[in-house]
Amino acid sequence: MSDGLEVAAVLIDIEAELRQIGCWQAEAPPPSALRSEQPFAVDTLNFAQWLQFIFIPRMRFLIDQQQDLPRASGIAPMAEEYFSATQLPANGLMAALRAVDALLGSQQA
Repeated sequence: MSDGLEVAAVLIDIEAELRQIGCWQAEAPPPSALRSEQPFAVDTLNFAQWLQFIFIPRMRFLIDQQQDLPRASGIAPMAEEYFSATQLPANGLMAALRAVDALLGSQQA
């Protein structure tokens, strides 16, 4: 379960970085926006919202329930594309997202 603990620590870092750059929302989007079936919910949420309202809660649920974590992750490239179009200082967030990609990619079968 050490992988879960490591991922949980990085989730805390992701939340902290989102807060620091002003991308953490006090209110959730409407429930319909959270039911998107598109990758990263691109049709209903921006990337920061997807991290806050879908990715982080889902990963915390898996960890809390001691369920298997995904064995692959490609969040950092999507984040790079999204944040490159902004003036936000997202270097810390990008480092945390690369860390979660690396941790999930190193999961043992």
